[in-house]
Amino acid sequence: MSERRPPAESAAPREGAADRTPVEDADVCVIGAGPAGGLVADRLATEGYEVVILEAGPRFSFEDRLARQERAVRPAYDRPEVWDGDPERDAHSATGEWFYPLNHTRVKGVGGTTLHWQGMVMRLHEDDFNSESERGVGVDWPIDYEDLRPYYAEAERELGVAGADDNPFGPPREEPHPLPAFKPSYSDSLFAEACDELEIAMHSVPNARNSEAYDDRSACVAYGTCQPVCPSGAKYDATVHVERAEEKGATVIDRAPVQRLEHDADGDLLEAAVYATPDGEEHRQTADAFVIACGGVETPRLLLLSESDRHPDGLANSSGLVGKFFMDHLFAGTDGVLDEPTRQNHVGFLTSESHQFYDEADEEIAPLKLEFFNYAGPSPVGMALEETVWGDELLERLRSSYGHHVGMGALVEQLPRQDSYVALDPSETDDHGNPVPDVHWNVDDRALRTLERANELQERILTALGAEITGQVGPDNTGPAYHHMGTTRMGDDPDESVVTPRLRTHDLENCWIASSSVFPTAGAMNPTLTIAALSLKAAEHVLESI
Repeated sequence: MSERRPPAESAAPREGAADRTPVEDADVCVIGAGPAGGLVADRLATEGYEVVILEAGPRFSFEDRLARQERAVRPAYDRPEVWDGDPERDAHSATGEWFYPLNHTRVKGVGGTTLHWQGMVMRLHEDDFNSESERGVGVDWPIDYEDLRPYYAEAERELGVAGADDNPFGPPREEPHPLPAFKPSYSDSLFAEACDELEIAMHSVPNARNSEAYDDRSACVAYGTCQPVCPSGAKYDATVHVERAEEKGATVIDRAPVQRLEHDADGDLLEAAVYATPDGEEHRQTADAFVIACGGVETPRLLLLSESDRHPDGLANSSGLVGKFFMDHLFAGTDGVLDEPTRQNHVGFLTSESHQFYDEADEEIAPLKLEFFNYAGPSPVGMALEETVWGDELLERLRSSYGHHVGMGALVEQLPRQDSYVALDPSETDDHGNPVPDVHWNVDDRALRTLERANELQERILTALGAEITGQVGPDNTGPAYHHMGTTRMGDDPDESVVTPRLRTHDLENCWIASSSVFPTAGAMNPTLTIAALSLKAAEHVLESI
């Protein structure tokens, strides 16, 4: 089916900086140009510091997004191809009891995961920070909700979050969201009738996309392909803060994968990040401080690749916990069909959800949030390819069978466990000869029980709606939400964690980690807003240090 592919040059990576030599006298080196790295770099550059960002992937041209959108809707392309995934560069292993398809939603490039994310941004609940104390499982964070609350508010302003104060189950807020919430979709109104009958509350979803013009970006125009590409730029992505940092003097070096980190003679201070360039050269970027912002898989991988005589088990790993406690959210879903249209004026993101059952969590049942889809069912493109007829007959079949679907989803917390981890696989190497990450993913029984609970709730709602249930994702066929968390845990005790509550590594005096990798527990909320809040907190502590 290669004839369906658009020309490769129509969605080529932006050339980026031709000069990939190190920046002299850099104050801070940020590794990773996703949301965490972008926010940290912008904050530090605002204060006048010399900041350099090293990004493993390319810089993508905004003008090419329509071509990437075309890739996204063409069946000839796998999802990683939308953002130029490279099987050799992005090679990985998955040796756990549960297969982990790491590359399905991984993007290496300036903007990182926010180039393809859906854009939902919820705060963790108060009990998520005190899981062991309040629920009897997991661990307590060394900070609580009140500690992170001002950073949450700042993160919402930075990302431009559209939301409403209509969630009776959410944590306390100090101010309205920066933008008004998106109106409920048509299918939300159908779900509302069933939920009213069952006394299940629905409320709006906070979204990092513009419901009206904000931050020099347009309002959402409902392309509907938010995941994996927003052609309009209304959905936030980290290029916003990366480019803002550049305007303030920061330097971005793209296609510069860091191979290892080097430290001083005593092993207490990082001195340089050694990175490769497309011309086959290696360079050393020195700096006074380093912020690792590579996500929950590449952050521990880089630390493990940087072993030395002083740190034989990898950097920041005196606890032996680098890579341990890998977590993701598990997905539960139920689909059905109705004898009436359901998809009028649909959009590519969620506008309603329910946290009603979230804080019922205990030792046996995990937190869960329910999601009401407004884009359920197959696409007309996929349906057309499955049919054996064309022309008017095909059109009639599409009219009779398309747009009658309804669906629900749910996210469920996975507990941290040492046998779920990211390690190095020396039997396979990437395009630079480095061992690839091995995602050894295991899932606890509590999460599986909670998937059953989520399916039961979904069945009740769809049955009350009058839908014929046609499919389900539950304990036997669940998969990840691709939220990588927990591999450089935050804590007070250096024997039980990798970074301090100030996000600095216990072992290295000038190295901070801004990433979902520092989460001690996962909760069941999409993690990006918490990543952003912690990144702003990390930037504050770096500023205090330098």
